[in-house]
Amino acid sequence: MSHTITSRRRLLLAAAAGAMLLSGAAVAHEFKAGSIEIEHPWSRATPAGAKVGAGYLVLKNAGAADRLVSATAPFAGRVEIHEMAMKDGVMTMRPLADGIAVPAGSTVELKPGGYHIMFMDLKSPLKEGTLVDGTLTFEKAGTVNVQFKVEPVGAGASGHKH
Repeated sequence: MSHTITSRRRLLLAAAAGAMLLSGAAVAHEFKAGSIEIEHPWSRATPAGAKVGAGYLVLKNAGAADRLVSATAPFAGRVEIHEMAMKDGVMTMRPLADGIAVPAGSTVELKPGGYHIMFMDLKSPLKEGTLVDGTLTFEKAGTVNVQFKVEPVGAGASGHKH
């Protein structure tokens, strides 16, 4: 009998350890393209009928200078790389035809109010708690598949950390 209890304990401990490893992998949510690490791609949930959404992430470049030149997403009709900036007291948003430079040894953050990936002509709403597929293409590091974690509508607002 004690042998059975010990075996059950071992099985439970192994299952718990496996669950912890899996949850750690889900929390890490990182991808890699050459020497560029892509950390926590995410988006905000969108209401029904919304035609646009945005994607955010952190790019860490441990190698030579590179450039994020394009992105795609099967859930959007069109995807562009954008920048929001304050100009003469007015918030402007514009597509970046040449993409975003990722200098050697740098970290570039795509976040609300700054650089971001614009998902246009959404085919369906982005639902909180889901992962949606996309690709990022770099000038030198090539193309990498990523998943954007869909966060709550207010995610990224002041005080909300990713």
